[in-house]
Amino acid sequence: SFQCPQPAVQKDFDAARYLGTWFDILKIPQSFQKGECSTATYTLQSPGVVGVFNRELLADGTINTISGTATAKDPSEPAKLSVTFFENSPPAPYWVLDTDYSSYSLVYSCTDLGLLHVDFAWIMSREPTLSPLTVARLTAKLASIGVRVDKLVPTVQDEEYCSAM
Repeated sequence: SFQCPQPAVQKDFDAARYLGTWFDILKIPQSFQKGECSTATYTLQSPGVVGVFNRELLADGTINTISGTATAKDPSEPAKLSVTFFENSPPAPYWVLDTDYSSYSLVYSCTDLGLLHVDFAWIMSREPTLSPLTVARLTAKLASIGVRVDKLVPTVQDEEYCSAM
């Protein structure tokens, strides 16, 4: 279908419990994500505004970072966040489909561009690894809403390789 799916999101999403650092495990990469060892750190900037700080290690050994803010457009749907990174960039959807806050998170982003839609997804973990069972369950959840899960790419989170972070 041409339009973005409208998947169910995390019920009673609690942004306060979501704060802290998450490790990328699998992702449908965005053009600006070129590195490994990727982490996202969320902080509460002000009521209803979450600070976003992404870090990754590039192949040449430099660390790439990007900062932004996330807000829920509709307070009645707190799991449907909108993230802005560049001053001039349109906000992008950041929907938390499933999280237990302490070990895993499944995030989905889809933007309608008229005749097609562009979607991104992230399976994230509080640790550099995530149980294969959880990964399989979250991957199946993405597949059920029509996401091309064959496009998911693992992120290197090897302790030795990532120690430069």
